[in-house]
Amino acid sequence: MTALDPTTPGSVTPESVTPSPAAPESAELAERLRTALQHLLPALRGARGGHGDLTPSRQAALGALATHGSMRISTLATRLGIALPTTSRMVELLDASGWIERTPDPEDRRASLITLTDTGRELLRTVRHEAATRLATRIDELSAEERQTLHAALPALESLAADGSAAAADPERQ
Repeated sequence: MTALDPTTPGSVTPESVTPSPAAPESAELAERLRTALQHLLPALRGARGGHGDLTPSRQAALGALATHGSMRISTLATRLGIALPTTSRMVELLDASGWIERTPDPEDRRASLITLTDTGRELLRTVRHEAATRLATRIDELSAEERQTLHAALPALESLAADGSAAAADPERQ
């Protein structure tokens, strides 16, 4: 059997093999992702006051209603992870703005369901479109390789987001 000559092109020697980097620790990934998201949020939120009294928390409430449909205020509070009195005040403001409406809960006439109105749905669509446009402008500034890397990371990010939504909907998972 002939030994490989390290000077021959294509020869493999222990020194020429670079070990693949180990997967980063979860804590490191979490911190880098948190930092990146924290810096991206202002671009996603846009200029305050561009849509009346729509704050990030009110937008989150409209988004929850758009995603999950009509619900009681207590359910919305649980989904958003905020106190019931705070949610009640927010619902008052959303209702006064015409973005939601209240209807009696058919299962318990003492309670009410809150539902996104057409006006609220259109506002949410507009705000999301504006945010996506701002983010697309930032993505256009990335190199082709960075855009490809971002594209490859999307399934993992979507999985993280889905798990977070499930945890918010199910207090026992928290």
